[in-house]
Order: sequence, then structure tokens, then C-alpha cells
Amino acid sequence: MIIIADSGGSKIDWRFLTKDGKINQANSVGFNPYYQPLGHLQNIIHETLLPLATEDVTKIFYYGTGVSSEKNVKSIHGVFIKYFPQASIEVGWDLLAAARALCGHEPGIACILGTGSNSCLYDGEKITGNVANLGWILADEGSGTYMGKRLIFDYFREQMPQELAAQFKARFPFTREEVLEKVYQQEKPGAFLASFAKFIFQHLKDPYCYRLAYQSFSDFFENNVMKYEGHQNLKVHFVGSIGFYFSDVVRQVANDKGITVKNILEGPIAGLTLFHQRDL
Repeated sequence: MIIIADSGGSKIDWRFLTKDGKINQANSVGFNPYYQPLGHLQNIIHETLLPLATEDVTKIFYYGTGVSSEKNVKSIHGVFIKYFPQASIEVGWDLLAAARALCGHEPGIACILGTGSNSCLYDGEKITGNVANLGWILADEGSGTYMGKRLIFDYFREQMPQELAAQFKARFPFTREEVLEKVYQQEKPGAFLASFAKFIFQHLKDPYCYRLAYQSFSDFFENNVMKYEGHQNLKVHFVGSIGFYFSDVVRQVANDKGITVKNILEGPIAGLTLFHQRDL
């Protein structure tokens, strides 16, 4: 049996590939080694993996947020090896999951557009280039956080069209002080800002919202995709809720810049399952 995990901070998607070709699935709470102890991951293995590991586990592919450091890779690997000592275990970051799910074994540029954003150059086997990810305060162009931050800025600076501002106020009656508290004093400010992307999507026919989304993705292409040498000759792919739901705008921006966009997926787990079926 092969076990595949796509781990985020809020949930983990699991797939179990059996020798006879069957694919089973499960979901669990998420895990981020930067914010949660390893005991949290051990509990997930007890509650989710062990009851479903009905065959000998030969390989485990764990992809997750917070797995870009060697220390976290070793820690997570150490947890799995205790439960599956005979298995080959690979721990990779979420960007590698995106590349494998989107590009398969072909070269390309793989991008994440969700609450945050990221990108990489992929040669069909490994990541060969990565524009520095500077997080939501300094960068994260094209992400839900990036768009939400712009929306909030325009709302409180009264640069949003009045009719749209009235709709926004009716739906989100936050005061300036309440917003500042959520951004600067409470947990997960990026997720709070990204929550406003839904409002933008629901009002895409409004010229203001369309321009905001268009400019956000234009910033992403210019500061990420177009930084990779040879990007004009490579297919560009996206995974993540923002890229998926705003796919028409993403494709329009790409077309205007002479860039070829191919796959756009909401999540990577289906693509990862296809990628790893050859490992059975």
C-alpha cells in the first residue's frame, strides 16, 4: 500500500493506493510543524492512518505546509518511521506537491494561488527554481490575502465605489479599529484578509472588483512567473482556491501577457494520486 498526504494547516487529504488498484480516501485535521507539536501528528496517525492501513505500507509520500526546512522534514519523517518502519518515506513541501500534481513528469511552472501564493520552475522531476516567497506582508501577489488587503485599503480610504462600499458595509460591518485588531493582534491575519476574496468573486461583474482581481494576478505574473527564464515557452499551471475560482481572470491576464496556462486545480491530491500510481 502507498499512502499519500496533502497536509495544510486546517486539514489533511489522505489517499491509500492498494496493490489491486483501489484508491481509498480520508480526511483529518491539519498539521503545521511550526504551530503544533509532533504529538498532534501522532494522534492523526493513530486515529486516521492505522485503521485504514489494511495492507503492508511500502511507501509514504507526505506533502505539507511548513515542510520547507530540513529540521521539520526530519521531525516528520521520524514520526512516520516509528509507525511504518519498513516503508520508504518521502517528506516534501507543498510546492513540490503542486508541481507533481500539475505538471506530472513534464517541465513547467507550477503556481499556488490560495490564501497565500508561491511558484516554482519544475523540470519534470524536481524543482529547479523558486522566486523567493516573502509572505503576506511583503508579497503574496495574486493571493486571497493580497486581494483582501487591497479591498480593505480602498474601503477605509474611501476609494471604493460608493454603491459597492455600501454593500460591503452591510455584509461586513467592521469598524476600522476592529479590522486593525484582527490584522495586528489576533491569530491568522492572512486568513482573515483572504476571507474578503469571496466578496470580490461574487462581484466580479463590477468593474472595480474585476480590475482589482486582474491587477492582483498581473502583479503575480510579473513578479513570479515572468522571472523564470524561458517562461514564454513553458506551460504554467495553478492550484489553490483563488486560482480555481478566478480562473477566467487568471487566463485572461496570462493571455494578455503572452503566457500559456494549462491546468488549474482547486487542490493537488487527485493529481498526486495519478503521479504516484506508478510507484505501486
